[in-house]
Amino acid sequence: MAKAHHREAKQVTRLHPRNPHQGRYDFDRLCQLNAELQPYVAVNRFGSQTIDFHDPAAVKALNKALLMQSYGISFWDIPSGYLCPPIPGRADYIHHLSDVLAADNDGVVPKGRNITGLDIGVGANCIYPIIGSRSYGWQFVGTDIDPVAINTATLISEANSVLRGQIECRLQSDARQIFRGVVKPSDRFDFTLCNPPFHGSAEEAEAVSRRKLRNLGKGDDKVTLNFAGQSNELWCNGGELAFIKRMIFQSKEVAEQCYLFSCLVSKQENITRLKRELKSAGAKRVQVVAMSQGMKVSRLLIWTFLSEAEQLSWRESYWGDK
Repeated sequence: MAKAHHREAKQVTRLHPRNPHQGRYDFDRLCQLNAELQPYVAVNRFGSQTIDFHDPAAVKALNKALLMQSYGISFWDIPSGYLCPPIPGRADYIHHLSDVLAADNDGVVPKGRNITGLDIGVGANCIYPIIGSRSYGWQFVGTDIDPVAINTATLISEANSVLRGQIECRLQSDARQIFRGVVKPSDRFDFTLCNPPFHGSAEEAEAVSRRKLRNLGKGDDKVTLNFAGQSNELWCNGGELAFIKRMIFQSKEVAEQCYLFSCLVSKQENITRLKRELKSAGAKRVQVVAMSQGMKVSRLLIWTFLSEAEQLSWRESYWGDK
């Protein structure tokens, strides 16, 4: 077995340079694009316009405006109670992942319909495929265990002409499986990505939300989970460590069909254990990319089972048209 290759990126302190969501939001412009946002905009004690980022309805209205502004999306809607993620952080994942691909491709980000990503847990919001498709022309397959999420993400991808034909959503009927049942024998993915459920239980998720609200001086008499979200989007038994360990183990089944696997890791203390799992699984290359948005720090775990020769052959076969 080839010795695993480990690379650790330096800590970053700001959004990726290609992330369009730099600096303060232009709420006047965003309200012009999406009038639904206007009622949620208020002036804070520093004299700046903002919204209550713990109000899912406000975040949803902001997301819709940002998608219209930066990605040309005309229709975007999700059912009440479904995860409404912060778009700048999601965009950072896409752009940092593109850098990893570019580093393997003479510094050039491989673009266009030849490049296909697998979004594990696409959610009703379909955010990663939207950003990846509009930023780099990539195609996506999105999977989820929730039929409502799949139907909603499909509706979004079909309702926007700029996304049509770029995104396919597949229902995972077995919640224990991550790849089996949704990855077809003919599939080839240049990368996978995943924003795993971070918490180990509903109680843990609520406790985190209560702590955030107390820190903001909002009290905790009524718990509001940040950005809303269904239970499967927010927590699973064993939390992110158990989920990612399962992903690593199951990724071996589709090792030859994926150039790179990747997953977001929120807890630094999990990285060492996950690297150990990857070494045990026979990963030929392991990479950790640090990301941060303001006070929030996370990291991108990347691995492959392909040898250096197999990686080169893959790039020559599928990324030849730069």
